[in-house]
Amino acid sequence: MTSASELRSGKGDRDENFPVASWIIHPRHRALILAYYNFVRTADDIADHATLPADQKLAYLDLLEAELLGKGDTQAEAVTLRRALAERGMAPRHALDVLIAFRMDVTKLRYETWDEVIHYCRYSAMPVGRFMLDVHGESNSTWAASDALCAGLQINNHLQDCGKDFRELNRVYLPRDALAAHGASVEQLGLAQSPPAMLACLQSLAARNETLLDEGRSLAGEIRDVRLGVDVAVIQAYADRIVRLLKVRDPLRERVHLNKFELLTFSLAGMIGELGRRAIGRKAISRPGTAHDA
Repeated sequence: MTSASELRSGKGDRDENFPVASWIIHPRHRALILAYYNFVRTADDIADHATLPADQKLAYLDLLEAELLGKGDTQAEAVTLRRALAERGMAPRHALDVLIAFRMDVTKLRYETWDEVIHYCRYSAMPVGRFMLDVHGESNSTWAASDALCAGLQINNHLQDCGKDFRELNRVYLPRDALAAHGASVEQLGLAQSPPAMLACLQSLAARNETLLDEGRSLAGEIRDVRLGVDVAVIQAYADRIVRLLKVRDPLRERVHLNKFELLTFSLAGMIGELGRRAIGRKAISRPGTAHDA
């Protein structure tokens, strides 16, 4: 088999909607975080590969899992993460969880309800936040807010890339019941501009996702590590801005992403806000939590 590394899309940590192992994070954690990111990015790129047959995608994902668990040394990303986790005495559970989501990407092209999408996020997004919290030795009590924020980030991405996912992979994360409720159809995702029904559906889902992001707003303040708390506040600021854009823009017609000025502006706002909150001892805003599968 070709090395999984050779199937990478070329997308890297600087291309994400959120900072990966940013300078805010303490240097002692960055190598492990990047090892996790590269493993996840490689698996994601395999699942999203445009020409690789489904059975080969699943075989590569199985190979990455096997080597993460110590059964071989041919896949660099799996071996690097395995060794990095071993150095810290950490289990691979959060990496194994994301592989479940990528197998779903290969085998499941449609989602019936919002709850099905959240179930997907339980494996595609929530393990990433849980991993970061575990790396920093944070309490599992932070997982509920982290799960909400991470799911919100994932759904932002689903809405941003809904046209591309349909055209290139025939994959649709928009719940079928939401499409039906607005009189929209899956085929409309192939258009250059959303018809009114599709635009209403997309913006309704963005509004629902904004509520989900609100559930994660307390996370930065729940985290003991100052650097991680500030990093999370920056991520929250990015997510809030993107979801506000999705509520008023058409992702089929235009690219809904933050430009360099917005990235700088919301980075500073997130950092200053969280550092200020900690300096005066003000509690973070708490929102009613939503139970997620632990």
